[in-house]
Amino acid sequence: MSTDSKPVMRCAIYTRKSSEEGLEQSFNSLDAQREAGEAFILSQRHEGWRVLPAHYDDGGYSGGTMERPGLKQLLEDVQANKINVVVVYKVDRLTRSLSDFAKIVEALDAKGVSFVSVTQQFNTTTSMGRLTLNILLSFAQFEREVTGERIRDKIAASKKKGMWTGGRLPLRSNLEHHPTAIAVTATASAAARCCAVEIACRVPHQTHRRRQSVTKGGRV
Repeated sequence: MSTDSKPVMRCAIYTRKSSEEGLEQSFNSLDAQREAGEAFILSQRHEGWRVLPAHYDDGGYSGGTMERPGLKQLLEDVQANKINVVVVYKVDRLTRSLSDFAKIVEALDAKGVSFVSVTQQFNTTTSMGRLTLNILLSFAQFEREVTGERIRDKIAASKKKGMWTGGRLPLRSNLEHHPTAIAVTATASAAARCCAVEIACRVPHQTHRRRQSVTKGGRV
């Protein structure tokens, strides 16, 4: 059967990377994901699959939120009937949240758009395929939550030890040679004491007048 008899399936490749590290490289993770997606679509050329030239990339965006410019543009083009198939390298590149995935799948189903993962074979048109996908996303969401808890615990433990974890430095302190060690300097301490004494000396000499009001009878 010739490929001309097959309807053209317009395929959009979505890529994502959680951190911005390495994005400045000439060939980064987003490029690798797109290359894998293009190769997969090429293998389905006999089914009429064609790669759309538009790029839907989200570099430095977490998979736990829907607030991503590339994803928003993808869903807008889905609503505009510009896409037939959404291709990702792995499911967790699209999202790491079960609730968000349910919203995305609902939007895709409403327009008859298929969803394909290059490295994970499943069929979202069957109940078993949806179950498999939900299991994969459950693990992806679990991994994201565990990673977040581990980072928060590390920051809390560092603060208990008096280590600097970012933000503005406390008063009368500076960083020692170690980038996380905080030390109080004699110069800063003396300056802070002088400021405190000057403020204390000024306060007693300041006069505060109450606002007076006059009644209709002329009494203050």
